[in-house]
Amino acid sequence: MRFSINIPNFGDFADARAVARVASAAEEAGWDGLFIWDHVVHYKAERRGTPFGDPWMLLTAAALATSRIRLGPLVTPVARRRPEQLARQVATLDAVSGGRVVFGTGLGGPVDDEYGSFGEPTDARVLASRLDEGLGLLTRYWSGQPVDHDGQHYRVRDVTLLPATVQRPRPPVWVGGFWPHRRPIRRAVQWDGVVPLFTEARHGVVPPLALAQEVISYVRSLRATPIEIVLGGATDPATAADTIGPLASAGATWWDERQLQDSADLDRLAPVLRRIESGPPAL
Repeated sequence: MRFSINIPNFGDFADARAVARVASAAEEAGWDGLFIWDHVVHYKAERRGTPFGDPWMLLTAAALATSRIRLGPLVTPVARRRPEQLARQVATLDAVSGGRVVFGTGLGGPVDDEYGSFGEPTDARVLASRLDEGLGLLTRYWSGQPVDHDGQHYRVRDVTLLPATVQRPRPPVWVGGFWPHRRPIRRAVQWDGVVPLFTEARHGVVPPLALAQEVISYVRSLRATPIEIVLGGATDPATAADTIGPLASAGATWWDERQLQDSADLDRLAPVLRRIESGPPAL
């Protein structure tokens, strides 16, 4: 199992210098990855007055401060972005980091705030369709080959985006979605990683073992070849091995250390650094 740190792109972490500090500390303490949220307003009522940073600028700062750990958004909503611009951002980050990008994606949310506030569609079926079509386009853009495309949501005429990504044929793509909904998991198994979120265990809450086994069993029923399975939550360093060990035994391949979403520490640098410096557990 590998271990990552997960931080939002707001509060203290709107500052690229703070994110660079987190990334450097994580690498020094033996963590394997740093993943950053991609929100523009999050929950407006809760975050009003809170500064936000652009995730790609933050990830670039993290890349320049490190040499080993994996980096990426977790998750970036393809349906909220222009695929050609997103392809450029990912390829640029992959070059700057020397091929260390993991591209985490999903529908994103909260939909009313993150999409509806800007006049974007809020129908989940439309957003899912844009996500699927957009992912297909991204992989073609990342190839460095000419792209022509006529789709339901996007049209492209004779475009070649260079440079191609450092990682070939492309960076790993991890897809998130809420369990027990099956459709997001079916989407994820077509790519390189599954990031299950749980309606019964919200962000930062360690998923119960039985729930984790349920989704892992479903993933394995759909795909026999290896795939990353990413679980996460907030753990106490003193008991983290006991908490995470059974989940690793069940088949999880990454543990993503997260603050509780309703915690005052969610977007504060000092408590995140304390958790990072305690290091990942030895399983």
